[in-house]
Amino acid sequence: MQECLQAWDWQGTPADPVPYGEGHINQTYLVRVDTPGAPKRYILQKINTDTFRDPDLLMENICGVTEYLRAMILRNGGDPARETLHVCPTREGKAYYRASDGGCWRVYDFVEDTVCLQSVRNAEDFCESARAFGNFQRRLARYPVEKLHETIPRFHDTPKRLADFESAVRRDPFGRAEAVRREIEFVCARRDDCRYMTDLLAAGKLPLRVTHNDTKLNNVLLDSATGKGICVIDLDTVMPGLVANDFGDSIRFGANDCAEDEPDTSKVHFSLPLYEAYTHSFLQVVGEALTPLERETLPWGARLMTLECGMRFLADYLEGDHYFHIQRPAQNLDRARTQFKLVADMEDNWSDLLRAVQ
Repeated sequence: MQECLQAWDWQGTPADPVPYGEGHINQTYLVRVDTPGAPKRYILQKINTDTFRDPDLLMENICGVTEYLRAMILRNGGDPARETLHVCPTREGKAYYRASDGGCWRVYDFVEDTVCLQSVRNAEDFCESARAFGNFQRRLARYPVEKLHETIPRFHDTPKRLADFESAVRRDPFGRAEAVRREIEFVCARRDDCRYMTDLLAAGKLPLRVTHNDTKLNNVLLDSATGKGICVIDLDTVMPGLVANDFGDSIRFGANDCAEDEPDTSKVHFSLPLYEAYTHSFLQVVGEALTPLERETLPWGARLMTLECGMRFLADYLEGDHYFHIQRPAQNLDRARTQFKLVADMEDNWSDLLRAVQ
């Protein structure tokens, strides 16, 4: 840790880093620096290179997007120190530091006077995340997406996720498939749905955009005083993608009234009012940045991102729970069942989902 701290010019004396936040991928620390005038805080992170195997491409994506956002926010009279992340370069002017043990570390300015929520407290919180992600899309609508690298190949390629799921079912290494036959059949009955968005992309009917790919409420910083969503964080999965997938991941996470791993599916309900509130706020902010077809496919994003996530949970359960961390047996199975119940609810309310967009 001391070696890493010496890689940056802190303009003061940094205190020992302390663990920070609730992220599961990277190791995150808070660093307080006694600088002349007033202390300043930073976020220090060790990048998970098992997940993000090429930190050069990863940081090139993040720096390109954040520098573009800073310039746009400045032109529009905003405050880039609060409205986007800022990567602090090392003493050598690099975006990250590779330590002697091979670990890769980076530093961000800490965005003061903000809160990060792990769950939706009320509809307004959810609407603020919609406005934040809508702003993210609108500001990056003309970003040259061809400059972005695919840091996790085919991350939201639903047909590929289906193929991976079917492979897990065939192999069934832990003999669990027979007991979850109903869940397997739920996925198989929706096999054709999995190609809907990728077929439109392949036909040239949908554009690739700068997408966040992890658009949960806890990746938006809210202003402590006003509650307004001001800054989108956790940009590791920024890649070329479909805007409907970002929209859908938000809905999957926030438009429900239960825990992600609720064992009792009778308690799991898709919230149409929360969906409608998010949709209104998102479209109000993103404006004309989307094509008419992109707007029309937003409900498909909600449906497919939820189905895809359920497939991933169930595949991991069949393969022995090696990817998603579990704290109890069958937790991944409960997670999958929760997602499938939400999908079924969306299907039951499909005309309302379409109407909200229209």
